[in-house]
Amino acid sequence: MATDIDLHLGKRLRRRRRLLGLTQQQLAMQVGIRFQQIQKYECGANRISAARLWQLSEALETPVSYFYDGLAEALEQQITRPERSDMFSRKETLDLIQAYYQLDERPRRRLLDLAKSLHAEGGEPA
Repeated sequence: MATDIDLHLGKRLRRRRRLLGLTQQQLAMQVGIRFQQIQKYECGANRISAARLWQLSEALETPVSYFYDGLAEALEQQITRPERSDMFSRKETLDLIQAYYQLDERPRRRLLDLAKSLHAEGGEPA
């Protein structure tokens, strides 16, 4: 049974892998395991040992502490706001963030203004 910590580590692993544009297969090859094991880590089905976490952090060019960043807040958020707990682990969110930062500064500001205005319109009664 996956614990909240296993799920958090798996989400952080998936997020970092996707931000680097790596497939599960590519990451698995770098650390000498099968891609199915990466899948199990990412969904929290298998725990990540300390040694494996070190290997993954090296392959993903990030400190081990990256995987624990936000853990306390995530656990608290799951209690107080469960609907937002995994918003940033969705592929759609990561794709949007990557596309946003590929824009120059002016179009980025315009897109942000547009998104804010659409949100404001959606929040008002018709």
